[in-house]
Amino acid sequence: MIAEQHRPFLSAGARRRVVHGTLSVVSIGYVAILVLAPLIAIAWAAVKTGWPTIRETLTSPDVVHSFYLTGVITLITIVVTSVLGVVIAVVLIRDRFPGKRLMSALVDLPIAMSPVVVGLMAVLLFGRGGWFEPWFTAHGVQVLFAVPSMVLVTIFICIPFVVREVAPVLQELGTSEEEAARTLGASSLQTFFRVTLRNIRWGLLYGIALSTARAIGEVGAVLVVSGLIAGHTETATLIIFRFFEQNQDTQAYIVAITLALVSIVLLAGIEIFKHRGEKDLQT
Repeated sequence: MIAEQHRPFLSAGARRRVVHGTLSVVSIGYVAILVLAPLIAIAWAAVKTGWPTIRETLTSPDVVHSFYLTGVITLITIVVTSVLGVVIAVVLIRDRFPGKRLMSALVDLPIAMSPVVVGLMAVLLFGRGGWFEPWFTAHGVQVLFAVPSMVLVTIFICIPFVVREVAPVLQELGTSEEEAARTLGASSLQTFFRVTLRNIRWGLLYGIALSTARAIGEVGAVLVVSGLIAGHTETATLIIFRFFEQNQDTQAYIVAITLALVSIVLLAGIEIFKHRGEKDLQT
């Protein structure tokens, strides 16, 4: 009788199922309320005005230029961050040198730093009276309030994504295959392109996808250095900002949902790359 009085109301397995179900409900609720609901609201606000408004917005010269500029900045960022990110990751994982931990910490600095601060740093370096402004002015190059500064701050912010995706893959793979290739007579470049790059390809693609999404959505740093010159230095995110300031909410929603769709496609790509990378590591 005493044992029956102290018997748990639920078994251990049932308690685990309850906890798991509760966490699942909370997670789904979080995604639905904070992610899906705003996205659906923006999509409805964009499409309820009808196709003519959508077409007029997406074909207007300023919007077309903003998409073009966003694409150019993103493409340059992808190329630079891919090359530098792989080089930095290889150095951090494969080499030993004084200050290695400091360098590793500095790689994460752009993630921890506010994008607005990054923009202000660019102003300090390239703005009027800045450290490098006299040299660029003497050579007829305008950096601040032009595309070069927008590219620079975007690259600075996006580099960590490639490094932090490639470095763990290199760490997991080790050096056995690279050493075997060198033993068979392969040069350092041949070893890198035929062995190292092949083994890290899915981690690299995952980092590129993250960098692309970050570059497309960057606003804080670009806002500071662009000067907001309509039709010249406005990216897609900045033209959304202008539309809201001018009470053109519908146009802002249309551009915003377009960027959101691009991000969703990238997110799907990220998950595919991640899954393929995990399968490669298992095999």
